[in-house]
Amino acid sequence: MNLVRAELERLSARRFVQLMVVLLALAFAVTAATTLAGSHRPTADELSSARAQAIAARQNMEATHQQCLARQDAGISPDDTGDYFPDDCSELDPIRQDRLPIAADYLPGVFSFAQQARPLLYFLIAFLVLFGFLVGASYIGADLNSGGVVNLLLWRPRRLTVLATKLGTLLGTVLALAVAASLVYLATFWVIGQTAGLAGQLGDDFWRSLAAVHGRGLVLVLLATAVGFAIATLGRHTSAALGAAAAYAVVWELGARLVLEIVDARRPDQLMLSSHIGAWLNGEARFWDAQRCRGNSGNGYCEGFYSLTWGPALVVLLVITGGLTVAAFAVFRRRDLI
Repeated sequence: MNLVRAELERLSARRFVQLMVVLLALAFAVTAATTLAGSHRPTADELSSARAQAIAARQNMEATHQQCLARQDAGISPDDTGDYFPDDCSELDPIRQDRLPIAADYLPGVFSFAQQARPLLYFLIAFLVLFGFLVGASYIGADLNSGGVVNLLLWRPRRLTVLATKLGTLLGTVLALAVAASLVYLATFWVIGQTAGLAGQLGDDFWRSLAAVHGRGLVLVLLATAVGFAIATLGRHTSAALGAAAAYAVVWELGARLVLEIVDARRPDQLMLSSHIGAWLNGEARFWDAQRCRGNSGNGYCEGFYSLTWGPALVVLLVITGGLTVAAFAVFRRRDLI
């Protein structure tokens, strides 16, 4: 009997997995229906007005930049006029901005695929991360609690092989489902943008950026699935993973963050797992360091931000996931399963 095929059948037959798939499809359908109902094709007058407003906004940005340069050349301090300008006027340069105002910004009630695709993809990734964590925890937790693993080991008495096959089958299934769901999801909203909204500027840069977010999101889904699987293996029950996740969120993300802020710890955000998740998913995350600007009263401006980049963030996520997985395999190898 093929072990992988048996695990696929066991996974697909679980009612909880089927329920989560139904909830995924339902969330997808509700989001698409809501978007479709709240959007319309812009008229020629709406497009003309939106383009004019976007042009005016870009001109205003350029005028502000030139005003900053003029005052800087004249040696006028921002404190002398009460106006706010940064020390480095290049921060106001429209060319250096992440994005400039476009017509879609001034079209309320019109769905723009180019603008909304990334937030919509974040929403789907968040749901898939939850899906992977819960399915991973319940898949092994239910087997350990019900004695299904013991029955499986009667005809395949190799613990590590059985556990590795379970984890590999789980990750492969979740990955296939996540890829299929995300492609159908984005294709649906692309059609909505083409037929009942605005497609927007869909150049090579847009698709590369969206593909990068999609790829990082899939990695995050797999890591969450492995973490749920590992914690449930260590705790021998699905509730162990749920309890660990809830405890971490309450004790560390909320409680410890509050304590660190009270004691005025430096850069507490870099100690939070959520910060590293955000940095990995976006490629970079910026946070405010209050201590960096303490005592700076020269011109009222201070660049107090620091960044977490995707590389160190990925290392942190891999270390946590790898550590939990190795611990789960080590405990499963020696523990009494009855």
